Amino acid sequence: MKSAESPFIRKALLQEITDGKVRCKTCERRCEIAPGDLGWCRTRNNHDGVLMTQIYGAVSSIAANPVEKKPFYHFYPGTFTLTAGSWSCNFSCPWCQNADISKVIPPRYRNFLSPEKFVELAHREKCSGTSISFNEPTLSLEWSLEVFRLARRQNLYNTYVTNGYMTGEALAMLIEAGLDAMNVDVKGDASAIQRVCGGVDIEKIWTACRIARSRQVHVEITTLVIPTVNDADATLEYIARRIVEEIGRDVPWHVTAYRPAYKFDAPATPVSTLERAHRIGKASGLEHVYTGNVPGHPDDNTYCPQCNSMLIQRFGFDVAKNRLRAGHCPKCGHSISGVWAA
Repeated sequence: MKSAESPFIRKALLQEITDGKVRCKTCERRCEIAPGDLGWCRTRNNHDGVLMTQIYGAVSSIAANPVEKKPFYHFYPGTFTLTAGSWSCNFSCPWCQNADISKVIPPRYRNFLSPEKFVELAHREKCSGTSISFNEPTLSLEWSLEVFRLARRQNLYNTYVTNGYMTGEALAMLIEAGLDAMNVDVKGDASAIQRVCGGVDIEKIWTACRIARSRQVHVEITTLVIPTVNDADATLEYIARRIVEEIGRDVPWHVTAYRPAYKFDAPATPVSTLERAHRIGKASGLEHVYTGNVPGHPDDNTYCPQCNSMLIQRFGFDVAKNRLRAGHCPKCGHSISGVWAA
């Protein structure tokens, strides 16, 4: 169903009627929305008993980015992905780096971009794939599905940079449409996420990660390491241990530097804290831990977990050297987990 008044308004794909309200089944908040009201994320409303998305094709930001910026380090390194964002979020993180688009109700006047035009632009910009990011991409589910189907038919890969709080139904639809990789932002342990992200159940995020990995979606995990929130040894050990035990020791973990933003003024993350997080990740059994937002740091490179040879050297988002041979270490032959160019 498409609104005659606006190209942005479409019938939401995942919904059900409950006691005169409409339940949204896009994200794990599963909002029950009364007639005329908006859901928690403010992108869906109950219009005469039908849940409608307000942001189909509403693009707030678009850029051709290195895939390393997402960050993906074990997924087609050195390629570019056309990245689009929309509006709003289903989390309430007070340190949001993209608050200008994620903390506002979608404005009335905004840019519309059809899936066809977006995929056409990806080719024009010589990108190898698509990425939906900047704000929470799950809120753009209906648009994402159409983009992914078109992109897959045209030999482009598809990625999500997400907080992982989508329902199993939404994730299944994304995978069927052509989701190839997702970077999931795990923001802390259960108490931290419950406290600062707006009543979020962390177990839903780990479930999404497990499902994606079991369905052959490439998964990488990012933790923005924030002083006073998630920089304690116990919290970092918790995240690293769960990656190892539930998703896989070969899943890359990016521990990245926070800088004050939006409503949060804790000091920026010291490099020494990131180095401590790196040591914790390796001691927990993770094969690949990366120190992010510190250009030129040696822990931002990829090393062979068997012989410790440097395999991919990076500076910021640039790949300076890539010594992998068909996904294997050239020195010892060890197979490196990831999705590599043929």
